[in-house]
Parts: sequence; structure tokens; C-alpha cells
Amino acid sequence: MILRRLYAAMVIAASLAASGCSTIAYYSQAINGQYQLLERQRPISALVKDPATSAQLKARLEETMRIRDFAVHELDLPDNGSYLDYVDLKRPYVVWNVYAAPQLSLRPHKWCFPIAGCVAYRGYFALSAAQNYARHLRRRGYDVYVAGVTAYSTLGWFRDPVLSTILRHPETDIAELMFHELAHQKLYIPGDTAFDESFAVAVSRAGMRRWLLANGSGGQLRRYLELRHRRAQVRALLLHYRARLEALYSSAEPRARKLQDKRRILSGLRAAYVGLEEKWGEKSGNGLRYFRNINNAYFVPIGLYDCYVGAFNALLASVGGKLPAFYAKARQIGRLPARERRLALEALTPNDRPHCTGNPD
Repeated sequence: MILRRLYAAMVIAASLAASGCSTIAYYSQAINGQYQLLERQRPISALVKDPATSAQLKARLEETMRIRDFAVHELDLPDNGSYLDYVDLKRPYVVWNVYAAPQLSLRPHKWCFPIAGCVAYRGYFALSAAQNYARHLRRRGYDVYVAGVTAYSTLGWFRDPVLSTILRHPETDIAELMFHELAHQKLYIPGDTAFDESFAVAVSRAGMRRWLLANGSGGQLRRYLELRHRRAQVRALLLHYRARLEALYSSAEPRARKLQDKRRILSGLRAAYVGLEEKWGEKSGNGLRYFRNINNAYFVPIGLYDCYVGAFNALLASVGGKLPAFYAKARQIGRLPARERRLALEALTPNDRPHCTGNPD
């Protein structure tokens, strides 16, 4: 563990040779944040035996162990020490991701890192730091979105722990999240966020259906599928309005007119979402608050996380739902050069063109 820590730190330090102070400060907070997680980990096996552990926490930790065991033995996901330890973060999120896009474009800004490659977000272990960087990007003219994240994968470099931020959610959310993060450890292509996130989403959804069929009630599966259906409706709504924005941005209209029409289109999106909630019989206003300050950066995760899910679903179906064979074929596609990789994924769903914001510039 210590050697791996030192090696990771050396890789990061080497990348700073030609970097400015702001980059050094960013990596410093990343190293410190990860180090704190490592230092605060406690083995779950010890916690469940500790009389001082509350009954509620013990039950949730035992639940995560059952989910992890299912992931390893039924989904063929990595058994490498991840999710055997627990960390109480005493905050709502482990990191806050910053997404950015130009005011008149939906193409995400990119950040490049050692090991992870280029991605469409930049993560901070403190909300204040994420907000400060968001303000910096806004001053440069970007649309910006800051989102809290309950877990992330170190891609097998460290033993990813179960976090207190995960345990705030229902069992189905915990399972889906763990399957997703372990999928990143199974296959990750540096610099291709759309491939990586779509693969992990496809694996987690396939895993959830199998988990609920094996361990849940019929009611749980119906509720999960209903939630998935609602999310699909929201995604369809976002894709519709994103297409309108794309058409506007590619038009010959002057900049001032584009900005005016952008505000009108986003206002229409907010109104359409209210109508969707009314169809569901809900008037919580939670979604409306989410859409209140929507801008181009909000569309970045939508276009990256769902981009090739349909293609990966088709790939899984082509091997009869056998996950080991699916992973092998996905890995073969992942080894292709970027353009050939994209064409191979698109060929899996020839009648359903992927809705992608594209990888960052």
C-alpha cells in the first residue's frame, strides 16, 4: 500500500514539472484528499464486530458486503480489496465535480491528468475549492455546473472504501453505485469519458436487474424500473432541448440573438419539466430547483454518461447476457483507436444514433 501510494505521488509530481502554481495546488488537494481517505479507513469486518458500532450502521455495512459479494461472484467484477473498509466522511459528498462548456457550445471543456487521461470534469475534495474554481471559469466566459459526488473509483490504484456518503442512500442506489464504480476497475480507457461512463452505466443496470431478481421483491424491481422510466423521460426531455440548442449554436444568427434564444429555450425546458412532474403526480419542486440555473455545462454529464449505453446493451445481448464474454468484447473495442472505437460502438445500434455531447476537446 505504501509503495503504491508513493508511486502514485511520484507520477503526479513528475507531471508538475512544466505546470503552474494553480496546477500544483490542485494536485496537492487531490493527494491530500485521497490520503485522508486512506488514513481514516477501518475494516468493515472489525466494525460489525465492534459493540460500539450502532445497529443501524452495522446493518448497512453488512448490506454492502452482500452487494460486494454479488458483484464479485455473479457479475465477475474485480475482487481486489475495494469496499472492504469504511470511512465516515462527516460531509454529504466525497468530492465535487466541476463541469464547464462555452456559452454558445455544448462541447465540454477538458482537463488532463496522469493515469486517468483527459476527462470532462475536475474534482475537488472541498466544496469551497470547487466553487472558487467555478467562479474562475465563469470569469473566463464559461457556463459552469458544480455537482456533488457520493463515490468515485481510483481504478484499482487504492482499496476504494465504502463511504458514509454512499450509505445515506437506499439499498438499490448503493448496489447500482458499487456496480458502477467496480465496472470502472474492470475496464477503463484513459481519455474517453463517454466510453468509460457508458460502459459502467450499462454494467450497473444489468447488475441491478440481476441483483433485484435474486435478492429483492417484485415490488422493489417494479419501483426500480419505474424510476428508470422516469429518468429516461427526463433524459428524453433534455435531449430534445439540447438538440434545439445545438441547432441554435450552429446557426448564422448573431451572438446577441443566440444568447437571447438560449435563455428562451432553457426557460421552455423548465416549463416542460414542470409538466412532466405533474404527469407523475408529483409537485415536490426538487427537479425544478435543479433546472433553475441550468446552462450548457449541465448537459455535459447527460451526453457522456448515457452516450453509448444502448450500444453496450446490444453488445451484452449479442453474447447472450454472459458478462465475461461481454467484458472481453468491450475490451477489444476499447483497444481500437478513438475514431474506430466510436464507429464500432455506433455500428452496434445502427438504427439508434447515440446522443453524445462528444468527448471533450
